[in-house]
Amino acid sequence: MKSIALIDVNNFYVSCERVFNPKLEDKPVVVLSNNDGCAISRSNEAKALGIKMGIPFFKIRDIVDKGEVTALSSNYTLYLDMSHRVMSLLSKFSPDQEVYSVDESFLDLTAFKSKDLIKYGQQIKSKIKQWTGLPISVGIGSTKTLSKLANHIAKKNPSFKGVCNLNVMDQDTLDTWMSHIAVNEVWGVGRSLAPKLNQLGIMSVLDLKEADPEYIRQQFSIVLEKTVRELNGVMCMELKDVEEPNKEIMVSRSFGKRVDDKQSLIEAVTSYTTRAAERMRKQESVASSIYVYIRTSPHNDERQYANGVNIPLFQPSDDTMVLTNAALLGLDYIFREGFDYQKAGVTLCHLTSKHKMQGNLFNDTISHSRMKVMDTINQRWKGKLKLGSEGVTKEWEMRSQFKSRNYTTNWDQLIIAR
Repeated sequence: MKSIALIDVNNFYVSCERVFNPKLEDKPVVVLSNNDGCAISRSNEAKALGIKMGIPFFKIRDIVDKGEVTALSSNYTLYLDMSHRVMSLLSKFSPDQEVYSVDESFLDLTAFKSKDLIKYGQQIKSKIKQWTGLPISVGIGSTKTLSKLANHIAKKNPSFKGVCNLNVMDQDTLDTWMSHIAVNEVWGVGRSLAPKLNQLGIMSVLDLKEADPEYIRQQFSIVLEKTVRELNGVMCMELKDVEEPNKEIMVSRSFGKRVDDKQSLIEAVTSYTTRAAERMRKQESVASSIYVYIRTSPHNDERQYANGVNIPLFQPSDDTMVLTNAALLGLDYIFREGFDYQKAGVTLCHLTSKHKMQGNLFNDTISHSRMKVMDTINQRWKGKLKLGSEGVTKEWEMRSQFKSRNYTTNWDQLIIAR
């Protein structure tokens, strides 16, 4: 029997903020999405107040202004750095790791059969807390789906002290737990499939486990069939020990205020293309085309406009200047005067490994050297080197009224004890 662990940082964004602001402990806290739009992370205290995931900020602004809840703008620079620290630490506990998301990682603990895995899970929990300040939950099962379920049980039931190992439960006890958990809590089911399953009388995790896999495949998909088999202990999804590169990279933002001039859109599109290109170079890929779009607010009663265009490149590239020129060409094609734009975005498309690319050796060498210098400077001085078309004042930038400091990545923003 396999022993697969799923480690999940509890309320990740909120927990990152609490590490550097202990006054937030035991207080209702929410982290807001881009442009301070809606709640994307909530402390347990905020959940207890009935604050739902995704609730628009304006609906809770009153209790925030009264001091009953603390609202923070999202600080992805901080969260990504904290995530890297957690994932690096977790890799020390097993050679077989799959980083599943920014706050979740699978570990294969099958080789540690001589260990008490509940105690081992507690060791992992203690070490992550000690070295990063972040609280985690550990779920262990014979498949990835069961480990996700175990993590849910560990998180929701204090008696497990943050670690649940389904492999040491007898079948009757496991079935009892499954019967008390709604089917929408199963990994991959969620709110979209749950109503359809409910119509078939499948209300709980146990109901789905006992369903006929072939019937589920006919009614839904082979993916859900695999879920049923995994709930029965048959491993259908192996760990991916190498992170697959993205096939597309998108950067889009809502503006902090409506934009009606082309220059502001040029600055925004340049900025987004620059960020996307940096991410693409990190995974050593090149793009064959770039898609750029702009739109007004869909909730605006005034005239609306949305358009996008895909611009193919002469040859695949990771050069910010090449990509930006193509993006601005696309923007020039789709821009229309007389509209108040709310959002813009770019997507780098048809990504392939740069090592498989054949092109002009001389031009490629110049481009590579230019981007290497640009990335080196920006890594050291945090984005100081920019294209001129990115602008300086950036009055269009999204709102982040309540953003914390970049405590772990910016020397100028370190906490100083006085």
